[in-house]
Amino acid sequence: MADRYLIVIDMQNDFVTGALGTEEAKMAAENTVQKINGFQGKILFTQDTHPENYLDTQEGKMLPVKHCIKGTPGWQLIPELEMIREQKKAPVFEKNTFGSVALAQFLLEKYQEKKVESVELVGLCTDICVISNALLIKAYMPELPVMVDSSCCAGVSPDKHEAALQTMESCQIILKDGREENDAV
Repeated sequence: MADRYLIVIDMQNDFVTGALGTEEAKMAAENTVQKINGFQGKILFTQDTHPENYLDTQEGKMLPVKHCIKGTPGWQLIPELEMIREQKKAPVFEKNTFGSVALAQFLLEKYQEKKVESVELVGLCTDICVISNALLIKAYMPELPVMVDSSCCAGVSPDKHEAALQTMESCQIILKDGREENDAV
């Protein structure tokens, strides 16, 4: 039997209340907790993971704000989601860049075994890691329904959030806005 997958992208302290947090991210996090509580399927998490020398990396030079340094409180999933992750024993894919190739390969393996019905993504930031993972998964599995719930996402800014949603829609990512039932397409 095929499963529905909900992928929670980078819902970490630094993106919600920390160095790169926003009010929109707080709202997206609240919506994500509610969504997970009603979701029937498998849940996976990604975790943005950087070394102490982050500022010396290409990303650190382009975005010179230390964040998600492995082992720090900012790197950890927000407490509400960490509790859910532990209860459900949900896997976490640590990644040092925007998209997780390991996540896409994991899903591809399950898909080839006919064990994936659909994938839905939620998380932060819409215009960086959510879009990167949505497009990566779609590239690996072009016939798989890939969805993004915009009510459970936030971008670097509201304008960038909207621009990312438009780009994903152009690339055949199905957009949801949290008002639909939890049923997949």
